[in-house]
Amino acid sequence: MVGLAIPTATLGCGMLGCMVRTGRLRSWWHALRYLAAEGVAGMASMALLVAGLVLMIFLLFGPGLLLAPRAVRLLRWWTGLARRRAGWFSGEVLPERYPPIPAAPTFEDLRRLATAASTRRDAGWLAAHALIAPVAGLLAVALPAGAVNSLLIPAYWQLMPADEPVTNIYPVTSWWGAAAMPLVGVAYAALALWLTPLMARGVCGLAVRLLAPTRESRLVERVSALTASRAAALDAHAAELRRIERDLHDGAQNRLVGVVMMLGIAERSLRTNPEQALPQLLRAQDAAADALAGLRTIVHDIYPPILDELGLEGAVSALAGRCAVPCVLDVGGLRRAPVALESAAYFVVAEGLTNVVKHGGAGGVTVRLCTAHRDSGEVLRIAITDDGHGGAVERAGGGLSGIRRRAEAFEGTMELASPEGGPTTLKVELPCGS
Repeated sequence: MVGLAIPTATLGCGMLGCMVRTGRLRSWWHALRYLAAEGVAGMASMALLVAGLVLMIFLLFGPGLLLAPRAVRLLRWWTGLARRRAGWFSGEVLPERYPPIPAAPTFEDLRRLATAASTRRDAGWLAAHALIAPVAGLLAVALPAGAVNSLLIPAYWQLMPADEPVTNIYPVTSWWGAAAMPLVGVAYAALALWLTPLMARGVCGLAVRLLAPTRESRLVERVSALTASRAAALDAHAAELRRIERDLHDGAQNRLVGVVMMLGIAERSLRTNPEQALPQLLRAQDAAADALAGLRTIVHDIYPPILDELGLEGAVSALAGRCAVPCVLDVGGLRRAPVALESAAYFVVAEGLTNVVKHGGAGGVTVRLCTAHRDSGEVLRIAITDDGHGGAVERAGGGLSGIRRRAEAFEGTMELASPEGGPTTLKVELPCGS
């Protein structure tokens, strides 16, 4: 029994050592592949860095800001690939958080986009990656290649011309020199086994440190988003006040002025010709009823009572039923949201359907509302699709820009896809809060 125990233990230790060596070789091979890919990507980062430096010169003169959205999209795409490579190597998913890029950005939006904390962080990674990754990738490939070459030198050094001897650490011109090359190859291999994983962890750590959102960067982006949403909320509020003022001035106020004039005429008729007073009073009554209906419409547009009575689903159903274009409504998965959010969603659908009726030339429209989950919490998603002629463009002061203002006031987003010939799809996401 004792005699059998020793070989068994020895065998177990041998198997364990073999497994450890196999694991180290796999880890080294994993690191080598990662560094080789990063070395190639580093050359591309170098080219992008040069292009970015040229773009910065144009940014100083103003017109270069027009290229900022495309440059930032390219930078985000490139850093997204780096996050995926780093995640493949480390086995951890690197989150990606960016403020949205407006479809029709103003000059202030472009300036904010070019100087955002996320843009600066990505640009810093690009510069570091362009300088470090090519060197690390070259070393990762050169060291094992040098080890293999050193081991093979004793087999082919004599085949080289006498005036062009094999040169490794030193020129190999004799058997004594060639005999030492396997030792050099072992040194290269040992250095590769030690240095390659270390460099891979360093390059991956650089990506994690610069590209993964830190707590400070998240706070900065949050403050920037709150600042932008506050500005959008103020703009939306000011636009809403101007609309109410315009509706009151052009509608109810003019009707009430007409009522006052009709009553004045009826008063004079009562004094001079009482028989004509009754028809004039009836016309004044009709005009007063029209003015009252206009006031009710304005009050309804400020906050529809149907939202309190039936909720967002019922209110949107009423909008779809009154739409002049045949409307298909899908509210599967829709849950209740804060009152202000449901009001914004109601007006988004109302304005979207109005645009379809007035400008879309559509024979049918589909409205979908649902509550979805994201990493940051729940969002209310709205999608309005019509089969019209397409070509919709967001214009300042138009209905689509009003929808964008409403969405941005809640830190939401709006996307418009309207190719010539249709269909037109309007997508809006409104965060419901965590």
